[in-house]
Amino acid sequence: MIRFRPALYVIALLAFTAAAHAEGPALPRAATPEEVGLSSAQLKRLEEVTQKHVDSGLVPGAVMLVARRGKIAWQATLGKRDLAAGDAMKPDSIFRIYSMSKPIVSVAVMQMVEEGKLQVSDPVARFLPEIGKMKVGTEATGPDGRPVLRLGDPERAMTVQDLLRHTSGLTYGTRGTSLINAAYVEAKIGDRGMTNEEFVAKLSTLPLKFSPGARWEYSVSTDVLGRLVEVIDGKKLGIALSDRLFKPLGMIDTQFQVPADKLARAAQPGPRPNGQPMTPRFKVDDGAKYESGGGGLTGTTDDYLRFAAMLANNGQFQGKRLLGKQTVAFMTADHTGTRAGRTPGLGFGLGFEVRTKEGEAALPGSLGEYGWAGAAGTVFWIDPKEELIAIYMVQVSELDRVALRNQFRTMVQAAIID
Repeated sequence: MIRFRPALYVIALLAFTAAAHAEGPALPRAATPEEVGLSSAQLKRLEEVTQKHVDSGLVPGAVMLVARRGKIAWQATLGKRDLAAGDAMKPDSIFRIYSMSKPIVSVAVMQMVEEGKLQVSDPVARFLPEIGKMKVGTEATGPDGRPVLRLGDPERAMTVQDLLRHTSGLTYGTRGTSLINAAYVEAKIGDRGMTNEEFVAKLSTLPLKFSPGARWEYSVSTDVLGRLVEVIDGKKLGIALSDRLFKPLGMIDTQFQVPADKLARAAQPGPRPNGQPMTPRFKVDDGAKYESGGGGLTGTTDDYLRFAAMLANNGQFQGKRLLGKQTVAFMTADHTGTRAGRTPGLGFGLGFEVRTKEGEAALPGSLGEYGWAGAAGTVFWIDPKEELIAIYMVQVSELDRVALRNQFRTMVQAAIID
C-alpha cells in the first residue's frame, strides 16, 4: 500500500500553510511533481486539455488532484463553480459526488464487521426482515403473447456481501428495459420524499432480477446498506457516517444536505455545447428525507482525499485508525470472480471497482488498483503499487462523463515516470 514517511510528513505538514482547514491539510505538498516521480509536463498537458473542455463548454469547471508517496503532487482548479452566477471554481467547492458515496457507506459497514455487530456472510433479512420476502422475477410469455413476470423463491438468501459487491439481485430501474426495471421506475424507488426505512419497505415489494450471488449488476444495493447502518447504529445515516468517518477524518464539508452558509460553494452543472442542460438529479439543499447511501452525498476534493488517504494508508489517517489493515485488503480484493456482468479486467470488491488484469479493460493501470466514480463525472482511484491517489471533481452531463473521466485516468497514468 501507499507508504507514509512519518518524519518527512511532520516536517512538510508544519511548513504547509495553504488551504487552511480545521484539521490541517489532508497531506503535505511535494515541492514539484518530479519529487514524487511524476511528470510536470504531462500534468500540465492534462490541465491544458481540461481547460479546452472548459472553454468549449463541455466542462463548467473542475478540481483535479494527484497525490503520490504520501504527498500532494499536483492540483488544478479550472473554470466556473456556477456558470449562471459567474463564480470561479475554487479548491473548496462542494460537489455532488453521487456514487462515490458508495465506498464511504461500505467502509462504515466494514467498521461494524470489525466491531462484531455483523458478518458479511449474514443474511440481510437478519437486520431488514422485509428483504427476506423478496421473490425472483422471471419474464415469460403470457397467453396473449405479451411478456409477464413469474415469481419464484431465490436459490439462496441475499447476504451483506451481496450488497457490498452488487450481486444482490437488485438493480437500478433506469439501467434496463425489463419488466423489473419498469417496476422500479413505476414504484419511484429512491424518491427523495421517502425516508430510508420507507425506501426499503417499498423496495421489498418488488421482484429481484436474479437470485442473489448469480451475477453482478450495479444496483441500489448500497442504499439498502445505508438503511442497514441506520438499524444497527440506531441513528440516521448522515449522523452515523459523521460519527464514524466524517468527524474522525476531518471531512468537514461532506454531508447529504449543503447548509445555507455553504451554498455559495456548491458546484453546479451548466448547458452542454449543443444547448442540452446538464440536469442535476437533486438540489443540494432540498431538505430531502432520503439519505441515499448509494449516491446522495456532497463534498469537497480535500474531504475525499482524506477518505482516500485513510484507505491508502491501510485504514489509518493522521494517527487515527478507522479500519484494520486486513479489512482494507479484504475490501479491495475482487469478490466477483468469474460472475457475468463485469468489464473484462475489472472486478468488484466490497464497495470498489478492482483491477484484476493490466490489459483487457482499455484503460492503463496496475493490478490491485481500486476506486469508483459518480454520475456527474467524478472519479477517484487508489493505486497501491504506484502509491498514487487521483481525484477528478466535475459536474458534467451523463452523456460526456465516461469519456472525460477516462481521459483523466489515462493522462494521469502517463504522468508516472519513476
